[in-house]
Amino acid sequence: MLKNRQIMSRMLIKPAAATVSAALQQQQQRQQQQYVIRRWKSFLQNNSNNNGSRRAAKASTSTSAAAAAATSQRHGQSGDFIQPLDARRSFSTSHKMPTSSKSLKLDNINPNFIAMEYAVRGPLVIRAGEIEKELEKGAKKPFDQVIRANIGDCHAMGQQPLTFLRQLMALTFETRLLDSPDYPEDVKKRACAILDGCQGQSVGSYTDSAGLEVVRRQVAKYIEKRDGGIACDWQNIYLTGGASPGIKSILSMVNSEVDCKAPGVMVPIPQYPLYSATISEYGMTKVDYYLEEETGWSLGRKELQRSFDEAKKTCNPRALVVINPGNPTGQVLTRENIEEIIKFAHENKVLLLADEVYQDNVYDKDSKFWSFKKVAYEMGEPYRSLELCSFLSTSKGYLGECGIRGGYMEVLNLDPKVKAMLTKSITAALCSTTAGQVAVSALVNPPQPGEPSYELFKKERDGILAALKERAELVHKTLSSFEGYKVNPVQGAMYVFPQIEIPPKAVEAAKAKGMAPDVFYAFELLETSGICIVPGSGFGQKPGTWHFRSTILPQTDKLKLMMEKFRVFHADFMKKYK
Repeated sequence: MLKNRQIMSRMLIKPAAATVSAALQQQQQRQQQQYVIRRWKSFLQNNSNNNGSRRAAKASTSTSAAAAAATSQRHGQSGDFIQPLDARRSFSTSHKMPTSSKSLKLDNINPNFIAMEYAVRGPLVIRAGEIEKELEKGAKKPFDQVIRANIGDCHAMGQQPLTFLRQLMALTFETRLLDSPDYPEDVKKRACAILDGCQGQSVGSYTDSAGLEVVRRQVAKYIEKRDGGIACDWQNIYLTGGASPGIKSILSMVNSEVDCKAPGVMVPIPQYPLYSATISEYGMTKVDYYLEEETGWSLGRKELQRSFDEAKKTCNPRALVVINPGNPTGQVLTRENIEEIIKFAHENKVLLLADEVYQDNVYDKDSKFWSFKKVAYEMGEPYRSLELCSFLSTSKGYLGECGIRGGYMEVLNLDPKVKAMLTKSITAALCSTTAGQVAVSALVNPPQPGEPSYELFKKERDGILAALKERAELVHKTLSSFEGYKVNPVQGAMYVFPQIEIPPKAVEAAKAKGMAPDVFYAFELLETSGICIVPGSGFGQKPGTWHFRSTILPQTDKLKLMMEKFRVFHADFMKKYK
């Protein structure tokens, strides 16, 4: 049959921070939203001035500088947590937008679009791109390259793609290669199965909105194997363009007032900025709960309840987000911790969102990944019937195929009528990309022992995971030796999130520039050494503490170079500001 196809030719913190009331949190969020809107208006105002005549630009300089100074005084203390859109530009909050003939203006578009921020691609990254262009033009810097440690983009940091996945994509997208002797028969067999599931036997056709049935069935078998035989219904699987669209679809679904209260979403602090950005975009309320840094970023039941009870005064918490292994914190939750979270979700009737995209990235010998589905099932009723949505992506793990945009979500125990509405909403987007669906197939249906592709697949996969483990240990050991650093071990995921003590003199220097201290530290690091990280402000942190997130993804040689540059910078920084 395969031959015939070839002939035919055809992806806790302890409640110290908990003293902040829900009302105060909401007030801070509103203030931040209003400030961000003003900053964006000012940003565009400045750009408009720059595009005008030199005389007009000069005339506006003194006004803009004065307004920026006033802004710095207003936000230097209470607004330290806000990152500037561009630390090298002044922002005016006093003058109006210029008259425009455009029908769409900042004053008449959805304000949530303006309030939304995504720290991982924020001002530091913009500046890093500018520096790269400056270096290309021959600018003299104290470094010759920018090391982008700000985002979990594996291939951008030198990781090589798995041969098996790329071969599967090649065969499904260029079917004439099925006749080539250069491709293993087990990969050809998998490609033919995918093509048989496509309309017209072509990945260029639309798929079902939830994805190709053949791939969804493969996902179900993968989950059953992962969870020790617990049944998985393929009809609960939705293929998505990475994990993010699935997460956003679920948050959009719960975005409804109940008892005249706005919907709230409980998120860990620190958290992945996708959640805060989406919550802002949808006009929902972010409900913070704090991870316990002193105990390896664990999650306490008492803190969850504190956060929930406080939020109930002003909103209606409807969903609980848990990231395991953690981003940006790199912790792996224990089974006991997961059981407590499940009990909390059941007793408080909140939908549980389990972000499990790093489940293959566990490095600590004493840690183990437990899926929320498996633990809830083994706890028995009533927890087995918990409403639960879990997510996985081809962007992380050992594949690292960020740009292909493949992922899935499993939706459990929803009311059938609600599930029908979710499916309907997804239908409006037609389907996720077939490239991403093929990548998901490669993730969940890899070569097995005895198949032609298995030995190479195993070698490449194990090599990637071993290198990540080595880098996790290297980063933890190196940063732990720095003065004023507190670093938890990187148990899993792809990041380290150290706490740093910033000297008072540096804090004052940061305030003078209208920056949060960790933002100031990160900009100094970038301009001095070419290393791009993300300040802890972008993820949230316990008041009075400062952190940053760095990936462990640069290849080992470059990571060693990065750590040495970091060491030199930090020593000089402490000498300058201590």
